[in-house]
Amino acid sequence: MNEVPDKKFLVEKARQIRSELFEKMVALGFDGHPGSIMSIIEMTTALYYGGFIRPPSSGDINETDKLIISKGHASMTHYPILADLGYIPKEYWEDWGTKPSPLRVFANISIDGIAATTGSLGHGVGVGAGYALSFKKRGLDRRVFVMISEGELYEGSTWESLLFAAHHKLDNLIILLDRNNLIILGDSEECVALEPIEEKFKSFGFDTRHCDGHDFADLIPSVDYICSLKSSPSCLIFNTVKGKGFSIMENKPSWHYWNPMSEEDLALCRKEVSQ
Repeated sequence: MNEVPDKKFLVEKARQIRSELFEKMVALGFDGHPGSIMSIIEMTTALYYGGFIRPPSSGDINETDKLIISKGHASMTHYPILADLGYIPKEYWEDWGTKPSPLRVFANISIDGIAATTGSLGHGVGVGAGYALSFKKRGLDRRVFVMISEGELYEGSTWESLLFAAHHKLDNLIILLDRNNLIILGDSEECVALEPIEEKFKSFGFDTRHCDGHDFADLIPSVDYICSLKSSPSCLIFNTVKGKGFSIMENKPSWHYWNPMSEEDLALCRKEVSQ
């Protein structure tokens, strides 16, 4: 088991990141994809502050463990964390929206700490499998986490990449499936049913389990377990709430994109995220 900060630290860190991201999207002129961003904050916090994404032993940032946020519309979740941990200069994050900055709503590999340019859905697993195979062939003990949306299970390239990963026994590849049950068009089970997802991943040779994606008491041991597996690629389905933390957004597919907000709405969101 990793030695991780206590739950109180992680809860407060997630709250801080959620608040910073909300304010940044406001500063950008109400730009971004809040529903998809807010659902993955606890998981992303756990990975970086829970010791699962390990710094490179050589000091070379290219040899660190990788997190690919394949659902690229949520990739700006990286930025406040990368700035806090020193992967990128803090002014990149602080200046974005008011001064020139290399940061964008959709991240790209010109930014340190970003392992893949994402946005066109369905490619993250393939890129991650490539990294994982490369690490294997070079004898490097490095993990590759690929965070995908359930909507990416509608992409054939995702399943092709799962076949590739299983064939090569990439036990250093960990798929993190954000299961918030919503895509842009609404409930995923009403659009084209995806369940039983766990059985489908298992049939592709993945060791698979579920966890509560907002509860660190469940999330941390689940990630720790999935990282300990040494015989096959794995998948952790983390159940979440789209737009988590803001009552105006929660479980509403329309908040995949930003919606008009009144001053009263902004005040309510700021109150909720401060608690």
